[in-house]
Amino acid sequence: TGIRVGHHQRAGRGWQSGTTVIIADKGATPGVDVRGGGPGTRETDALAPENLIEAVHAICLTGGSAYGLAAADGVMEWLEAQGKGFPVIPATEAQPARVVPIVPAAVIFDLGRGGVFTNRPTAEFGTRAASKARSRQTHWGAVGAGTGAKAGVLQGGVGTASTTVSLPTVDGESDQEIVVGALAVVNANGSVFDRDTGMLWEQGDLKLRRPSPVERRAIRVLSNPREASRLNTTIGVVATSARLTKAEVSKLASVAHDGLARAIRPAHSMFDGDTIFGLATGQQDLRRDGAVMGDQWSRPGALNQLLVAAADTFAAACAHAVVSATTIGAVPAYCDVCPTAVQG
Repeated sequence: TGIRVGHHQRAGRGWQSGTTVIIADKGATPGVDVRGGGPGTRETDALAPENLIEAVHAICLTGGSAYGLAAADGVMEWLEAQGKGFPVIPATEAQPARVVPIVPAAVIFDLGRGGVFTNRPTAEFGTRAASKARSRQTHWGAVGAGTGAKAGVLQGGVGTASTTVSLPTVDGESDQEIVVGALAVVNANGSVFDRDTGMLWEQGDLKLRRPSPVERRAIRVLSNPREASRLNTTIGVVATSARLTKAEVSKLASVAHDGLARAIRPAHSMFDGDTIFGLATGQQDLRRDGAVMGDQWSRPGALNQLLVAAADTFAAACAHAVVSATTIGAVPAYCDVCPTAVQG
């Protein structure tokens, strides 16, 4: 989808936090939907459909609670050095064009998870995460913004998922494969698994097995709500290769919350800051006319198929985050508590 992802984190010696940056090198149409009762965000008002900004080049997801928003400063500096951002002063013979990078950001609460409350991401984390961004990122789980994450009583993390949706081209003469991808940082106040079966509420394409009786008993013991963190948030991004308006991208982010609510129960509580950003890289156009309203091949019908995919992929990304996580300290990972479930 024209998206790259980079992580930077510190773990050990009082640290357990990090930052994940999503880069859209050619810019992307943005949107956002904030559902949690305790969000920590930056530049979300700029993404409203009625407001000026039409494109962003990065999204910053980070630990550190409100303090961690400083990581976005580093992403801004990194983008400015490349001349990417909202143009404010044209180039002259004396100086290059000046830009103001717009870097929307959201945070999770992980303060003190490593032992020292004041150890949290700074601007340097954002710069390093952006500089490490790759189109084929292979590091998931307890990395980047997911380093200090908890999924209820389990270790949380960063996960991803993607799918393709077959839709007609603009002229309706052929089909095209539209990509929909999601990245989730799962730091949920709610539970990600059914305490009776030990199975994740959502598993996407992971094909998990039923945990053994011993494992089910173990995870049932763990599921004491008193052991779960009270200050949590699940944040993420859903992106598509389609060309969408800001209003349509905001709708994409909104419906992705359906996937969050399927994977985490309960969600959107007063103690969560659940926030999902949307990005449309505009590589493929949807059909604009020539179909009856309500028809699945009309533009609203095509958009609806992308919305369904957004919810499904975000739910799958949440599952991937939990399964990819590894045990850190006293917080166990799902794969260690229920190894039978994740065996191929």
